[in-house]
Amino acid sequence: MVTNSAAAGTESPSQLIDGRIRELGDWRGETLARVRALIHEADPAVVEEWKWRGVPVWSHDGIICTGETYKAVVKLTFAKGASLADPKGLFNSSLEGNTRRAIDIREGEALDPDAFKALIGSAIALNGAKRR
Repeated sequence: MVTNSAAAGTESPSQLIDGRIRELGDWRGETLARVRALIHEADPAVVEEWKWRGVPVWSHDGIICTGETYKAVVKLTFAKGASLADPKGLFNSSLEGNTRRAIDIREGEALDPDAFKALIGSAIALNGAKRR
């Protein structure tokens, strides 16, 4: 499922994310595409959004995570990551805050797909619980 952002113009958020992946054209684009696919595997009903002047956002009853790209990392920031169990230790960035947690993926690093999808599922469950 996708939602449109007024700032995005006529392109859907999914199209804008596709464009970002293409424009990166390197390991960061490949990594962003892979985590995006894993998010959709974990939650086929996920909503893709484009916020804050060009940040891919995945939501389900609230923000699950963002997918920011920097020169040296692809950063997946979980909006309520500090409240999530992380038994496989995927969170490796933004560990000092009270709310968010992030996963920084560097070139050549692999992400455990099952652990990542479980983390996505936990974030969705937390969003749903807070909504009730």
